[in-house]
Amino acid sequence: FDDFLRERGNIPNMFRTRAYTPEILNTAFAHFRSVLNTGTLELRLKEFVAVRVSQINECAYWLSSHTAIAKGAGVSEDAIEDMNNKLKNPELFTERELVAMEFAEIMSTDANNVTDDLYNELHEHFDDGQIVEIACVVGIFNYFNKFNNALKTDITK
Repeated sequence: FDDFLRERGNIPNMFRTRAYTPEILNTAFAHFRSVLNTGTLELRLKEFVAVRVSQINECAYWLSSHTAIAKGAGVSEDAIEDMNNKLKNPELFTERELVAMEFAEIMSTDANNVTDDLYNELHEHFDDGQIVEIACVVGIFNYFNKFNNALKTDITK
């Protein structure tokens, strides 16, 4: 918890919940940090994808914190608000964001429906390592979203 206090000034409730089993807390925290803080994909795009996944899962817990983090990383308020209607205002998004968002949406709702065409489109914008990074962001946010939704984790104040 010392790391949380030093970095954030508080201890997020989702990590307090995992502390009932310290091994789970430690591995979840290490994986979370690794996914967001390593690799070559910019944090802005990772947070962009994280917000979209949290919208899909209707996870108020994660939206409460990662919307602000995404904005701080440069994602516009308009883009965040229009992610659900990306085809209505596609000019708010880059091609990279649109394909990453499509991948996140399909991976979150039915990962078996990631088509070869979508994978090829991902390759037009990202290298293999970056595609893995996007998939890891989608995977870890689906996990954390579903965990917090199911356990009704209170939003950290």
